[in-house]
Amino acid sequence: MAARAPDVSIVIPIYNEEGILREAVTELRKGLAAVREDLGAPDLVFEIILAENGSRDRTVDLATGLAAEMPDVRTFSLGEPNYGKALRRGIEEARGELVICDEIDLCDTDFYRRALALLRARGCDMVVGSKAMRGAKDRRPILRRVATRVINGMLRVTLDFHGTDTHGLKAFRRGVLLPLVEECVIDKDLFSSELVIRAGRADVSIIEIPIRLEEKRPPAINLVKRVPGVMKGLVKLTRVIRFGGAP
Repeated sequence: MAARAPDVSIVIPIYNEEGILREAVTELRKGLAAVREDLGAPDLVFEIILAENGSRDRTVDLATGLAAEMPDVRTFSLGEPNYGKALRRGIEEARGELVICDEIDLCDTDFYRRALALLRARGCDMVVGSKAMRGAKDRRPILRRVATRVINGMLRVTLDFHGTDTHGLKAFRRGVLLPLVEECVIDKDLFSSELVIRAGRADVSIIEIPIRLEEKRPPAINLVKRVPGVMKGLVKLTRVIRFGGAP
C-alpha cells in the first residue's frame, strides 16, 4: 500500500550545516509527536524537506543520508548558495496542504503547534512568527535584532508594510499562497519578505504570533556581507510592487 500523502510539509533551507543537521532533524522528528498530541491529531502526517543550497561542507551527503534513512525526510540540492530560491523550490515541491517554513537552527515546534491550530481551525490562511511584536522574546545578538527592526522599518516606508516581521517562521495554506510564490521576483534574503508583503497586498488572511528565538549556532552567512544584496533586492522589490516596474 502506498504511503499516505503528507498533511503538512516543513521546508527548511540548509547551508553548511554538517555540525547540527542530524541532531536537528532527529530532534524535530521527535518534537512532531508532541505536536500531534497537543493538536489531538495522532494521524497528522508530516514531511520534512531539506532544501540544500550551495554548501561547501558535507551537508549534501548528510542530507541525502537522512532522506534515505528516514521516510518522512526529502532533500534536493540547488548547487548554489541562494536561501530564497531554495525556499521557493521547497514550497513548490511540497505535497502537504499546509506548509511550514523553518530554519534548521530553530525548529520551533511550539510555533508549529500554535500556527497549525489556527490554520486547521480555518482562522486564517497564513501565520507569521514575529520576532518583533509584543510578547516575542528575541535572544539573538543585538546587531541582528537591530537589523531586523531596520529592514522592517524600510519595508514599511517603501512598500507600506503593516506587520511587524517578514523573515523567518511562517505557516500557510499552500493552495492559497502558491500563486503568490510564483509571482515573486526576488530570491536570496528577501524572498520571504516579498511573499509576506504580496500576501498582505492580496488581502490574504494573516495572523502574526510572537515567538521565542534563540539560535543554536552563529549565522551561516555574515550579516555585513548580506547588506548589499538586501539593499539591491529592496530597490528591485519597490520598483516592481510599488511602481509596477519590470522585474
